[in-house]
Amino acid sequence: MRKNTTAAITWCLLCLISLAGKSLTKKAHRQYMSMLFFLIVGSPHLLAQLPQPALVGYFQNWSSVNTPYVQLSQVDPRYNVIDVAFALPMNGTDYRMQFVPDQVSQQTFISQMQGLQNAGKKVLISIGGATAPITLSNNVERDSFIASMGRILDVYNFDGIDLDFEGSSMSVSGGTIANPVDQPIIRMIYAVQMIMDNYRQSHNKKLLLTLAPETAFIQGGQSSYGGIWGAYLPLVDALRDSIDLLHVQLYNSGSMYGINGAVYNQGTADFIVAMTDAVIQGFNTNGGFFAGFPQEKVAVGLPACSQAAGSGYTDTATVAAAMRYLLGQGPQPGSYTITNGNAYPNLGGMMTWSINWDSQSACGGAYSYADNFEQVYNNLSTAVQESPIAELNEPLLFPNPSRGTFTLRLPRFMTGSAYFRLMDSSGRLLMESRLLGNDEMQITAEGIRPGTYVWYVDEFSGRMVIE
Repeated sequence: MRKNTTAAITWCLLCLISLAGKSLTKKAHRQYMSMLFFLIVGSPHLLAQLPQPALVGYFQNWSSVNTPYVQLSQVDPRYNVIDVAFALPMNGTDYRMQFVPDQVSQQTFISQMQGLQNAGKKVLISIGGATAPITLSNNVERDSFIASMGRILDVYNFDGIDLDFEGSSMSVSGGTIANPVDQPIIRMIYAVQMIMDNYRQSHNKKLLLTLAPETAFIQGGQSSYGGIWGAYLPLVDALRDSIDLLHVQLYNSGSMYGINGAVYNQGTADFIVAMTDAVIQGFNTNGGFFAGFPQEKVAVGLPACSQAAGSGYTDTATVAAAMRYLLGQGPQPGSYTITNGNAYPNLGGMMTWSINWDSQSACGGAYSYADNFEQVYNNLSTAVQESPIAELNEPLLFPNPSRGTFTLRLPRFMTGSAYFRLMDSSGRLLMESRLLGNDEMQITAEGIRPGTYVWYVDEFSGRMVIE
């Protein structure tokens, strides 16, 4: 995109935002907001988005007896977010980071990654891992970390970064979530912000950001705020506006407190539901209150099979039951009740360690985790009644799932003032229909393959399953 085009779009956005803030009629306000949405969606250089829902899989950049190397070009297509593991510190250096493809040449790796990106997938570089703690002890290490990660992003053209700091990477000795005092945490917050700012300036687009903390680093802050317990919370809080997805590792953790004060064991549906509910709702710690995270930015992270983790594997049936309850599509699978009885129909997705493990037939059947994700999200149902509704607060789309023909019902205040848009998981616009003065209209999605899609009407959105 040319600089003058970017400047023009930015000026238009500012104008629209300014106008939307003025005293407008409800109809005019929604027209402005619709235009704003169109500009944002139509400007990929200004806004990068993760697929929704996301199936995140870690790609192991090495080969072993149990988890042979999987070519990027052979990754199951249901994985729409691939976290390449890992960018690591160079031995004996001041946190100069490096990434070297292990089994293929650099050019082959880049070419295969471009193939995934051209197919609408997002490929991120994951930083750290279990065997490479990253603690920025001084500003020299901080600046070296920033510069070297920038070079990796430039060479490979990753879509974003994933923070997988484990072990001793983060530790809290005092302060609060909002005002940390530990310098390594403060330096890491600054470093991530600078990496993202530098990328935005040099590439004219947002760098995607995901986080994969262990449960002790997040939910563990409920029982104690100190050491590793809750140590990720200041980082998450400081970067929350930039984070696209938070997928806590719900394994290798032992038991954890839920926000109801009860203790839940890993490997159970209650553990999945309670830990997810805590992240979305927020919770109290000795370091202050951790504000909840939007449901669409939260994913459930689990091992692909029992061999993939030291502990915490959860069988596919239990995972499916927990996910359907969280999404509001199934009964309560255990004793834990979602806070306020509300489900999370826009939950961001699922994550697993790892794609390599999931690909092995010895790991519960080849790609059993991806199968489970597909079954969970492709069987969504809005369960709406098709009888007239006296007063709607937001649009309704039914039946869902459908076979490509469905009905859109609008609140009265939206009649004739908006556009219906259908997009795939990569954010590609598949169809657009202008709403022509009717409070109910029939829509046919001709030529669109079965799958899960995202629909938008002004600022409202939801998922649509086409069978």
